[in-house]
Amino acid sequence: MEILKGLIKKTDAKIVLVVLDGLGDLPFKEGKTPLEAARTPNLDSLARKSALGLHIPVDYGITPGSGPGHLGIFGYDPLKINIGRGVLEALGVGLELKETDVAIRGNFATVKYENGSPVVVDRRAGRIPTEENQRLIKYLFENISKIEDAEIILKSGMEHRFVVVFRFPYKVPPEVETINDTDPQAVGKSPLKPVGKGEIAEKVSKIAEIFSQKVAELLKNEPRANYALLRGFSVKPALETFEEKFGLRACAIATYPMYKGLASLVGMKIIKFEGMGIKDEIEALKKEWQNFDFFFLHIKKTDSAGEDGNFEMKTKVIEEFDSFLLEILALNPSVLCITGDHSTPCILKSHSWHPVPVLIHSPYVLGNTSERFTERECLKGELGIFYAYKLMPLLLAHAKNLKKYGA
Repeated sequence: MEILKGLIKKTDAKIVLVVLDGLGDLPFKEGKTPLEAARTPNLDSLARKSALGLHIPVDYGITPGSGPGHLGIFGYDPLKINIGRGVLEALGVGLELKETDVAIRGNFATVKYENGSPVVVDRRAGRIPTEENQRLIKYLFENISKIEDAEIILKSGMEHRFVVVFRFPYKVPPEVETINDTDPQAVGKSPLKPVGKGEIAEKVSKIAEIFSQKVAELLKNEPRANYALLRGFSVKPALETFEEKFGLRACAIATYPMYKGLASLVGMKIIKFEGMGIKDEIEALKKEWQNFDFFFLHIKKTDSAGEDGNFEMKTKVIEEFDSFLLEILALNPSVLCITGDHSTPCILKSHSWHPVPVLIHSPYVLGNTSERFTERECLKGELGIFYAYKLMPLLLAHAKNLKKYGA
């Protein structure tokens, strides 16, 4: 998208990007998706006056993680840039990473032991409360401070999630990102042994294995969180900032660390606010309205419900968002975009490759192509099906932030 560099111009436009995480779905109950089953009078009214379509997060048939999913809608081609999950989690919980660090996302998990070997019973330890997580991390931090020449840094995330950073006395090469997750991605299986390619990657793998063994020993008497699964071994990359790329002063309003981390990585200002609900996020949006050009507002619970296969909860979260939509519209944004970072169908209980609904509202749309904001209605829309990283140029165009190309 180098063509944008010479076309971007500064205006007073305000752009709001609402990401309902894992929004897309498949028919699950009575032949309907959660979007189709939800009572969404405000979204439906807006849909009739907006441009609708579907975006492909990465490429056809490719199931994205949250990192690639968000990079795409932020305007970065996820096939060219892949940010490790560990880095995103670390930045999201406020850790400042150095070039000597390996960042890893941890999941507290529940295992049982069969013939002395751990077998995963629950990959998320029943989504333990964050307060319980904090107690466990404090205990681990007091008992694991260093392994070989790596300093061990631990910090709690939300619920079952935490971050561990291995800080070395020397720069760590990207080869450590070849190390596989220890999470087997299924219950009834044993955790995987971390293995990487390259001398340093092999060393980090060994330290990760020792770390996992120490955690298991320290937590062996815990009723739920008695193990740790490690995901996303990664080092911090250098990226062009969102403002450099698009000329927008951007902020992020999110509750979960990973999404704060991703926004921080591209240079968005992370807004601090009290509370964890959609209402709290909307209030933060109102308070910051005069301070930024671009607002990324992230809603997590749609994805959590999809991963749990909880159709009713996903429907309920969509309906709750709908109840606050008029408050966003009352701010009179120049452009309002509502979409997801990927699909999380309840039938699959996981992310999927399916295209994601997109709504763009501005004065410059064709509109009147669809009756509702649903997967099937979005198929009728004027945007068609497009790659996610093409979304930002569309938002800039609707904000009148792009000059004409050529004579």
